[in-house]
Amino acid sequence: MDERQLRILRELGELGSVTAVAEALLVTPSAISQQLRLLQRSIPVPLTERQGRRLVLTDAGQALAGAAIEVETALARARHSVEAFMERPEGEVSVAAFHSAAGVFFPPLVGALAGPGKPVPRLVDEDVPQEDFPRLTREYDIVVAHRLEHAPPWPDTVAATTLLREPLDVAMPVDHPLAAKRRVTPRDVADEPWITVHDGFPVLAVIEAIAAAAGRRLQLAHRINEFTVVAEVVAAGGGIALMPRWTMRPHPALVLRPLSGVQASRHIDALYRPERTARSAVRTVLAELRRAARTIQDPSRSAR
Repeated sequence: MDERQLRILRELGELGSVTAVAEALLVTPSAISQQLRLLQRSIPVPLTERQGRRLVLTDAGQALAGAAIEVETALARARHSVEAFMERPEGEVSVAAFHSAAGVFFPPLVGALAGPGKPVPRLVDEDVPQEDFPRLTREYDIVVAHRLEHAPPWPDTVAATTLLREPLDVAMPVDHPLAAKRRVTPRDVADEPWITVHDGFPVLAVIEAIAAAAGRRLQLAHRINEFTVVAEVVAAGGGIALMPRWTMRPHPALVLRPLSGVQASRHIDALYRPERTARSAVRTVLAELRRAARTIQDPSRSAR
């Protein structure tokens, strides 16, 4: 039995005919009869009987119709509780982000959401291959993910809000011969030792594009995913690397140079299951992530 069937039984007891119930519920009499037959299959005793041309409730049917009132009342209370929960401005909201995004998005999120009457962020770092980010939306309310500009879009199973379209620049020591250039090309950097990410992570596709544009394979000297570690290895002379322009803090021993000739940028997106945004608290956190993104791209906004 389900809620709709119980309501039909209750209405039949009050209105006295299938036709009257159909008119009240804005459906056909045959639809009402079908639902009554389905309900009867789950009950071992008759719920209705004929009295002339009318279909009326048996004693068992009247007992179940009475219980239906209690069921509808309990469901109405449950719906009210859920609606109240959805509209509560506070409550926990779980947010996962890959490492470099976590470093710039988590601190302002904590600051903006401090105090009573606001969502409570639960923050987790998750650095996974690009195709695994959508799966994380099962575990977290919001997942901050990255993908390359030309990569396939996220699957339809998740909704996405773009926070940043971030350029990827070539990082090198300040005294590197290429540091004198305003921009570098694939041919400029093709013979350098490279520090890059592990297979399956978005930045690697740009490395492959550089190699294709230069017409030769690159020397991949080190495989390191964490950009803060990459920066230290570049500064120590271990090679050059692609580095995000905005989500990495400037390193005093490094310079970043834009790359010409290949598309070197990434989307930083907030992924979530659409039903999660029914909660006011989740919508508030999304708004704060968008606000933080504007400040990350243009730090002068924080002073306005």
